[in-house]
Amino acid sequence: MAESITPGRRPTAADGPGRTLIITEDDALLDDLLRLCAAAGAEPEVAFTAPPRAGSWETAPLVLVGAEATRRVSGEARRGGVLLIGRDLDDPDVWRRAVAIGADHVLFLPDAEAWLADRIADAAEAVGEPAVTVGVIGGRGGAGASTLACALAVTAARGGCRTMLVDGDPLGGGLDILLGAEQTGGLRWPDLADSRGRVNSGALEESLPRTHALSVLSWDRSDAVVIPPQTMRSVLGAARRRGGIVVVDLPRRMDEAVTEALAQVDVGLLVVPAELRAVAAAGRVASRMSMVLRDLRVVARGPFGSGLDDEEIARLVGLRLAGELPPEPGLLEAQDSGEPPGSSPRGPLARFCSAFLAEALPSGGSVTA
Repeated sequence: MAESITPGRRPTAADGPGRTLIITEDDALLDDLLRLCAAAGAEPEVAFTAPPRAGSWETAPLVLVGAEATRRVSGEARRGGVLLIGRDLDDPDVWRRAVAIGADHVLFLPDAEAWLADRIADAAEAVGEPAVTVGVIGGRGGAGASTLACALAVTAARGGCRTMLVDGDPLGGGLDILLGAEQTGGLRWPDLADSRGRVNSGALEESLPRTHALSVLSWDRSDAVVIPPQTMRSVLGAARRRGGIVVVDLPRRMDEAVTEALAQVDVGLLVVPAELRAVAAAGRVASRMSMVLRDLRVVARGPFGSGLDDEEIARLVGLRLAGELPPEPGLLEAQDSGEPPGSSPRGPLARFCSAFLAEALPSGGSVTA
């Protein structure tokens, strides 16, 4: 069980290049913490029955202090990322000791082992701010959601942002084809279908096809593979921990894997062509997606010759308007010549994406509501 004392920040790379620091006088507790570190792929520094060496307290991304050893760090400067580890839920003095050393959380083993293993793994990966995750969904078939998803990823990468594009629709044909990367080596979804536990974010990024300064997770040309919800959760969680921006192309149908993906999306873009039937279909999609995704916005796709403008489309669908997307002349010809959507910085797609990203990433952090 983990109990929070004060809102603590997650350990980040700015905390320093050191290893997770363990401070304890308890042999059994040390064995447990070393086991958890090994499971998380982390090699800790240990201060057993002694104060930490000079500089370790300041540079460790995460500090694990046994409840019996708090006096050894009583004179250290306050910092984030300090966890007090105890075993006795009935120990009334543990909270006073936690406050005395400025601990972010009090954890009791063995109940909090899974939570603690994740925090150790985060520290080993030097996790900072999680990626802003954008989901793109078509209001109807052929609405242009995959095109917009690719353009968002290409535009973000061109601006210097760490970018991952995730194809969440096994029946969509493959985003790597839109990017001209179908022959590029790297893992595809079928290679990851058996992933259940924690996926290392660095290893995931390094294993994926790389093109146009971004990483892409797509499908191969084999028969469709069912991605279990646990796999979707693990893979998207790893992608988000890497930071930057993650763009997910999502299908219009809802299943357990899509629900897992939606749960990790910060903002969704529902692409709706300016057609009455498309608006009606988009309303049904929106009603289902909004049950999981709280921030879903309309992208109204032109041309707007049917008497529907962007604001009217958003009103009819019942969602906030993210903006309008005019037609882009020569888009199909550019794709046939190997240029992905959004590759022309002055085209309508790239201009829309640049404006959206400027709002969504004001400081490389969170989406503006």
